[in-house]
Amino acid sequence: MKQTNKIIEVYGLWFADLICILAAFIAATYIRFGNFSDMGDKNIHFLVCICLMLFCTIYSFFIDWNRNFLKRSMAKETWAVLQYNVIMIMVVSFLMVVMQWAGVFSRLVLGYFFFLNLVFSLAIHMLVKKVLHTYYSSEHNTVKVMVVTQSNLMDETLDRLERELEIYYQVVALACMDYDMENRKFRGIPVVAGRRDLLEVATQMALDEVFLNLPGISRSSMEDIIHGFEDMGVDCHYSLELPGAEANRSRVGSFGSYTVITYTRFQSSYKRMMIKRVMDIAGGLAGMLITLLFFPFVAIAIKLDSRGPVLFSQVRIGRNGRRFKIYKFRSMYMDAEERKKELEARNEMQGLMFKLENDPRITRVGAFLRKTSIDELPQFYNVFKGDMSLVGTRPPTEDEFEQYNQYYRRRISMTPGLTGMWQVSGRSQVQNFDDVVKYDLMYIDNWSLRLDIRILFQTVGVVLFGKGAK
Repeated sequence: MKQTNKIIEVYGLWFADLICILAAFIAATYIRFGNFSDMGDKNIHFLVCICLMLFCTIYSFFIDWNRNFLKRSMAKETWAVLQYNVIMIMVVSFLMVVMQWAGVFSRLVLGYFFFLNLVFSLAIHMLVKKVLHTYYSSEHNTVKVMVVTQSNLMDETLDRLERELEIYYQVVALACMDYDMENRKFRGIPVVAGRRDLLEVATQMALDEVFLNLPGISRSSMEDIIHGFEDMGVDCHYSLELPGAEANRSRVGSFGSYTVITYTRFQSSYKRMMIKRVMDIAGGLAGMLITLLFFPFVAIAIKLDSRGPVLFSQVRIGRNGRRFKIYKFRSMYMDAEERKKELEARNEMQGLMFKLENDPRITRVGAFLRKTSIDELPQFYNVFKGDMSLVGTRPPTEDEFEQYNQYYRRRISMTPGLTGMWQVSGRSQVQNFDDVVKYDLMYIDNWSLRLDIRILFQTVGVVLFGKGAK
């Protein structure tokens, strides 16, 4: 996206959403009280309105919910606006309870505000979308692009560009560098040049930018083409992707003073990763407080049931092979590791993990702790430290990690979690280590803040009802 257009969309929509909140809040207050003098504590009303606008700002710039704004259909736009308003009401309602404003502020105002802001936001979004479509489709604002590629890549290149480019880009011409296709049309687009006359033809065209997808062309030939367009003052985009590489796994940046293309399976903005870390710190603090409340009772039960320490620690493998010490309430007898070798023949899990439903190494209290997931509480300290996250992949043991192949290793490319997709997908029913890996990789490939929140809510249900824990 061109920087000027991004500013128009991001800041324009943010400003429009703020206006909607202000208008909906004023209207909701008037509908409820019939005037602006009987609303009670005016300072509280003012602060609630500020909180709503502050949420809008954070949600717009950190969650970046409008990044696909122009490509969203009416149904998707309605769903996105509904989600935004529901989350906003939930967050602000929680703040009102924490700040003890709920007893003063009218709940009817908040209810009226929700429906009014939903209608206002959707209406203004559709209006802005219509205006931007009209603005970008004008001859003056359309970005005219020539695509320079090879005959075997032409169809794939056009498919991807039509699917991914913003609406203000228009492919006006093609150039084929390995086959004579001049004076023909491909998918309705004229092929205007070949290897010999590319720069000469482009010089006489109305052209803003050029996209080069030429993995079969030598570097010296490519330099001549790029310098030629540079001399014309035409922006030139050169694809560095390896043939067959997926577009969503690469990004261009710098390494030292070198310009590089980086291939990675995990792509996310630093803003969303920062929010994830803030959630981990807040969750870790809350979890440690809960652990402190449970600690005296759990410690007494463990000590009465079997000899040994209250806490169990073990070295686990964290993100990209980092070692860290994980902490749990002890649920096994002291000789558990030695006895594991005797029980390996009875392992119910295929692959690298060890799992035994009626494991004789587990104490009576330990069975209860595991069933209720109370044994996991000390891991909130690992979350707070940053060794783990609230949601992530399962952290492997050192023995397990030593047997990993390349496919298995990718599951530690993200910070391990206290809970994850495997845990909320019926972990007791999973009988194959490859299925655990499948869930972990599914989580990594589809990661989002929304997915983390959904898994956290599902985890609450799993813990409360003991689903999947054995």
